[in-house]
Amino acid sequence: MKSIRVGLTLPQGWLDEFPTRNPYQQFLFSKSVALKAEKLGYYAGYVYDHFIPYYGNNTNGPFFEAYTLLSAIASVTSRLRIGQVVTCNSYRHPSLLAKMTSTLDAISAGRLEFGIGAGWFEHEYVSYGYKFDNAMSRIEQLDESLTIIKKMWKNEKSSFRGRHYSIKNAVCSPKPVQSPHPPVMVGGAGNRLMEVVARHATRYNHPFGTPETLEEKINLLKAKCKLAKREHGEIENSVLLRVLVGKDGDDVKQIISTLKKKNESISDFVLRSRDSIALGTPDEVAEYLKRYQKIGISYFIVNFVGLSRSLDMLSTFSRKVITALK
Repeated sequence: MKSIRVGLTLPQGWLDEFPTRNPYQQFLFSKSVALKAEKLGYYAGYVYDHFIPYYGNNTNGPFFEAYTLLSAIASVTSRLRIGQVVTCNSYRHPSLLAKMTSTLDAISAGRLEFGIGAGWFEHEYVSYGYKFDNAMSRIEQLDESLTIIKKMWKNEKSSFRGRHYSIKNAVCSPKPVQSPHPPVMVGGAGNRLMEVVARHATRYNHPFGTPETLEEKINLLKAKCKLAKREHGEIENSVLLRVLVGKDGDDVKQIISTLKKKNESISDFVLRSRDSIALGTPDEVAEYLKRYQKIGISYFIVNFVGLSRSLDMLSTFSRKVITALK
């Protein structure tokens, strides 16, 4: 069985995870989580590439921009890898993304985990003035974007003319530190996305899916890899999961109670389906994650729920859950 690697999402505002309303103190909280995660041996810290929160009917809360936050986190950490789950391809031209990611890989000394997807949050697109194309067009755009980004990471000058994007003699310097380039994690759940994954990805990440759903996606990806004449073994499979873990049963109940008192809509959104969250004691959470291990998943990206109550959850998961999986 493969060794387990665990990344985590850093507090950013997605699920009202800040213990304060002060913006600077909110950043310091996110920073403290990154530093503690690095000390505990977590593999990577990730952020969502969104502009507004997504829960219930509340889209007015604070939310830090992804690449700005990652740049700050890169400057205060030294081992924790940094990435996105996932960059929304629509929000930046691929030539700009190539430049941004090369810069981020350089300033982090080669710690970038480049995550990217086709985009899905229509309300956010409309609110910020982006055109929300149909799913097929967004996937075509993602395919062209990855072609451009990988060209610019590699070549001295790059040109490309596609249906959606074009560049001419584009220069990207400095190049990424990592060779041949940073890991490319394509995320999403759509079946049509799998063709892009098969062509470009070094990792496929499925968001909030059950083991049964993810196993279906992996089998589909194997078929797409065969058509693309690529070995499926070249692509790592990972899953993004919400996790609420307590030291014992009473601690779990207290965390849930605190969550409900803080924001009832958040607690309903997060807890309404036990299939979308690993919830319980360390033993219970470990047993849930072992279901993913059985289908070959060894990379987990954890979205902790309830960190604003205490950072002890980071230690509990690291020392009791991860240990039980190895």
